[in-house]
Amino acid sequence: MAQLNEDRSSMCSSAGPKGVHLALTYSTNLEAMNALVKELRSSQPAADGADALRISVHQVDVASAEQIQTMFAQIDKEHGQRPDILVSNAGYGKRVPQVWDITLEEFDYTINVNLRASFILVKGVVDRMREQRWGRIVFMSSIAGYGGGINGCHYAASKGGMTGMMKNLATRLAEYNISVNDVAPAMIGDTGMIPSAQAIPDVAAGIPLGRLGTPDEVANVVSMLVTTGYMTGQSLLLAGGLK
Repeated sequence: MAQLNEDRSSMCSSAGPKGVHLALTYSTNLEAMNALVKELRSSQPAADGADALRISVHQVDVASAEQIQTMFAQIDKEHGQRPDILVSNAGYGKRVPQVWDITLEEFDYTINVNLRASFILVKGVVDRMREQRWGRIVFMSSIAGYGGGINGCHYAASKGGMTGMMKNLATRLAEYNISVNDVAPAMIGDTGMIPSAQAIPDVAAGIPLGRLGTPDEVANVVSMLVTTGYMTGQSLLLAGGLK
């Protein structure tokens, strides 16, 4: 895996404790991050690990534009700059398969978290990326954006919109050496939506590779995208053979 300049700074928006693991693994300084992940998994993590790697953690409701702006102000104060790498990974997807059961409030909230928040996050980092003529943006889409998945149209619309926004941004930002891509996972276990194959036995049985994906496998793809500047405007389906 290629290494990026050690001065690059990254930002990952995630949800829940599993997102913490992903955010660390996404880092371009993989050796240092892998060491910290091992510490965080231990019963007594190193107290100074985050400080040594200049990591800050911010609890934010990404459905709130005001809270996102407050987070950026905190990042400015603590780090003196906006991130060079954005991984927009926070997401929401209450499983409501049928359109007649989806309330307007549920639709709006899903769009706000999955699509609108990514737009606001990009707005918050793109000026620095343009000024230095370097940046990496990765969205976390879904197989639902292709019309599949086990969720309803509210979720599909939010993820499909994310892929459309990614493709547009890729064409607009390429001249500034900013790559924009997304990863579209499906049936990833050990997450809030799908804790295990036992939670969705019928669906899991239909995966061609015969198993759920893992958060580490998603992180591997994200790491590849942030270290491969010649790829932009691409949506990578990570779905064990599902389409």
